[in-house]
Amino acid sequence: MIEEPPFCYLTTIGRRTHRPHEIEIWFAREGNSLYVLSGGRDRSDWVRNLQRDPRVTVRILDRTHHATARVVEPDTEEDALARRLLLAKYQTPGGDDLTNWGRTALPVALDLLS
Repeated sequence: MIEEPPFCYLTTIGRRTHRPHEIEIWFAREGNSLYVLSGGRDRSDWVRNLQRDPRVTVRILDRTHHATARVVEPDTEEDALARRLLLAKYQTPGGDDLTNWGRTALPVALDLLS
């Protein structure tokens, strides 16, 4: 298995400006979906943007993917999977405790199209 880089770059289209907005964000992959967590939940601008227009791009290293973004349904197997994947990737022994973030952040799926 090839180790994933620590960050991806998610580009949404601004809900007011209609201009691209790129953020650097932690992610975890499962099949053709990437999962990210929003600590600001649905108050984050990038989440508001993708709720308005779910067509996004995701750049990992030098490869750009088109994707459809969606907020993961709460209390589902996918919700638990997203949280588990991200905590497994980023929680390190002796590092910051990410348990609260993993429990309270809003999971978002980025379903890759290309």
